[in-house]
Amino acid sequence: MYQKDYILRMIEMLGEMIAGILGLIKKGEFEKADEKLESIYYKLLNEDSAFFSIIPENELTDKLLNMHNYTNGHLEVLAELFNTEAELCLAQGNMAGSLCYSRKSLKLFEFIDKEYKTYSQERIDKMNAILQRIATLEKS
Repeated sequence: MYQKDYILRMIEMLGEMIAGILGLIKKGEFEKADEKLESIYYKLLNEDSAFFSIIPENELTDKLLNMHNYTNGHLEVLAELFNTEAELCLAQGNMAGSLCYSRKSLKLFEFIDKEYKTYSQERIDKMNAILQRIATLEKS
C-alpha cells in the first residue's frame, strides 16, 4: 500500500511539473523545458533521458520491468515524459524525434492500460491524442 501511495503522489507531482514544461514550450523556451525534463528523469527515475531514449520501442516494457526492476508506476511516469519529449521535439521542428517519442509513449500507455485493468478517460484521451500526432507525423 505504501508503494502504491508513493507512486500516485509521484504521478500527481509529475502532472504539475509537465504542465510547467508545456508552458515553457508554448513560450518558446525550449532550452529551459529540456533542462526541466532532464531533471525530472533523474528525480523520478534515477536515470538520464539518454538511458531511456536508446531502448528500442519493442523492448521497452520487458527491459524496464525485468532487467531494471521498474514498476508499472515507473512506466506510467516514463510514458508521460516521452509524451512531453514528443511535444518538445515537435515544437522544435524535430519531426523524427517527435514520432519516435510518440510511439514509445503510446506503447507504454497501451501496456499500462492493459495491465491496470481500470478505465481511465484521461489515459484514453492521451492515447488518442498521441495516435493523432503519430498519424500527422507519418503523413509529413
